[in-house]
Amino acid sequence: MASVTIRSVKKWFGDVQVLHGVDIDIPDGSFTVLVGPSGCGKSTLLRMIAGLEHVSDGEISIGQTLVNDVPPKQRDIAMVFQNYALYPHMTVRDNMSFSLMLAKVSKADIDAKVGRAAEILGLTQLLGRFPRQLSGGQRQRVAMGRAIVRDPQVFLYDEPLSNLDAKLRVAMRTELKELHQRLKTTSIYVTHDQIEAMTMGDQIVVMKDGRIEQAGSPLHLYDQPANLFVAGFIGSPAMNFLPGTVRIDRGVRQIELADGTRIPAPSAVRLEGGQSVIFGTRPENLSLEQQDAIPVQVVTVEPTGADTFVVCRHRGNEISAVFRERHSFTPGSTIHLRPDTSRCHLFDPESGMRLPDE
Repeated sequence: MASVTIRSVKKWFGDVQVLHGVDIDIPDGSFTVLVGPSGCGKSTLLRMIAGLEHVSDGEISIGQTLVNDVPPKQRDIAMVFQNYALYPHMTVRDNMSFSLMLAKVSKADIDAKVGRAAEILGLTQLLGRFPRQLSGGQRQRVAMGRAIVRDPQVFLYDEPLSNLDAKLRVAMRTELKELHQRLKTTSIYVTHDQIEAMTMGDQIVVMKDGRIEQAGSPLHLYDQPANLFVAGFIGSPAMNFLPGTVRIDRGVRQIELADGTRIPAPSAVRLEGGQSVIFGTRPENLSLEQQDAIPVQVVTVEPTGADTFVVCRHRGNEISAVFRERHSFTPGSTIHLRPDTSRCHLFDPESGMRLPDE
């Protein structure tokens, strides 16, 4: 196992710069998730760690070794791809053992390593089959087994679950997390799915346009998003945003919305009267009230069994609310929502940054 250190890494493809000075510290034995929308540079960064892309500027180290100019096969990493990349003419056993055969490992050691990986992944009964005889989930297990047998310092995962159906993805997320807890190998996982990021990562790195927006533990990013992008990207359903103006009357601080509705301002945030803000509240932090709350028009109601998910509209802004209780609202009707101001967030409309506490 080894830590991975990324310092001021930049990447150009011709005249196009896709990474703008990325800095990340990935601790030894951690599970770090790179998450962001398509085109943000996360897969490019992963390929640079693997040695499949050249580093235009900056440094990447695995353990204490600078690997900028080290060939991929000498980096002691194993990569699991989105499309499995299995050899169709080889059995499961041969697919898993192929890299060890190339490295001239003894047959006894190969059999021991393949047997251990197959047992961990539940593949023991499938070692004689070919990839065409396996389900998508089984193929992905074989791809992971091929990585495990190499006993690398670092696992690299490039959206490995994106080809699986929804139910299987959930099951494989659990298996991957359990696998990491057993092996304790440093892992770097790329995905555009923030639910995968939240449920799997020790550390999440949120990327946008080739830059890091925020890095930290899943709950830290959820509870203290650095800016509007992170606040809207992390969490499902996404955070609600409403433009407002700070009003201070006799020492009482409130946020006045576009329709004149006033809601209490967070007590810890530094504010000035007349200041424009973006008020952010998560759907689960809204409660249903009869009055003295935000009037919204119901657009759709989606009962999920355990919760009721309601999409509303307020002066052209969409607001989502999640209730533990069951409700049968009528689309077009008006309901009143009160945010939990102890869990809300305020952002600067120009910079998008979260306003600091006093």
